[in-house]
Amino acid sequence: MKVAVVGATGLVGQVMLQVLEERKFPVSELLAVASKRSIGKTVQFNQKDYTVMGMADAIAQKPDIAIFSAGGSTSLEYAPKFAEVGTTVVDNSSAWRMHKDKKLIVPEINAHTLTAEDKIIANPNCSTIQMVVALNKLHQTYNAKRLVISTYQSVTGTGKAAVNQLTFERSNLPGDKVYPYQIDLNCLPHCDIFLDNGYTKEEMKLVHETRKILGTPDMGITATAVRVPVVGGHSESVNVTFEKDFEMADIHKILNETEGVTVMDNPERDIYPMPFHSQGKDAVFVGRIRRDDSAPNSLNMWIVSDNLRKGAATNAVQIAEYLVANKILATA
Repeated sequence: MKVAVVGATGLVGQVMLQVLEERKFPVSELLAVASKRSIGKTVQFNQKDYTVMGMADAIAQKPDIAIFSAGGSTSLEYAPKFAEVGTTVVDNSSAWRMHKDKKLIVPEINAHTLTAEDKIIANPNCSTIQMVVALNKLHQTYNAKRLVISTYQSVTGTGKAAVNQLTFERSNLPGDKVYPYQIDLNCLPHCDIFLDNGYTKEEMKLVHETRKILGTPDMGITATAVRVPVVGGHSESVNVTFEKDFEMADIHKILNETEGVTVMDNPERDIYPMPFHSQGKDAVFVGRIRRDDSAPNSLNMWIVSDNLRKGAATNAVQIAEYLVANKILATA
């Protein structure tokens, strides 16, 4: 299978190559694709060096699948061009997520909706993915009505330049800033740009994407997204109000049986998820699971996942795996 990784030199692109290799995705030919300034550089995959090519060359080679992690404007311009030559695109940017004709896919939840006609498939936002993986089975059982979400997001969600800023600040060295303030020894309640409603774009992604994935257009959702000085791993405090009441033993049972979830919840032994637990792993870790006694039918959860893996690269590769396993791709 001819596979293009678009944005192969970026932070997520590098992890995509790693995940494709680890999961033994059937790559017979790899096309490493990036912007003009990266053409001619090399990336490694399966212990071989690949020379980075530009978009036009990659499109001309008509790959079976193209996994994009190159920014929204790039996806808007080039994903349709790949689709026109028969390539199925899995896009990691926000460009197509809320498009009414494009599916927003978390494989554990809604991969079954995919067909051969879906030539551009959207990968959700990292903070959305980990939350809905943990929430979906509970929602199916008890019908979630309202979510109150607070996120604590790694600098890796912003990219290499943000990791560099944190590194420079931690070493007391001069360097370029991508955040309006220092991030080391600080928390910024500012993920992505501010919108007219006072929320950030990241916060509204949680609202709109969750509703689309779960098929709940009227679900009440409010979010506050915070950038924290962590390299690798997003954390979320999620308060959910259900229509039906529940027993805590049943909540634990459902979460333990949820595909992709690892429960870490033993406060007496100081066992709960933290970002360093998630680094390099594909699971969504859930802990601090407790009833909210201040409101009927309400629950608190602490959800942690590696934002570069399940929050981005792994979810995209899992979509590709589903397409292959179900012979949705022409060559599968």
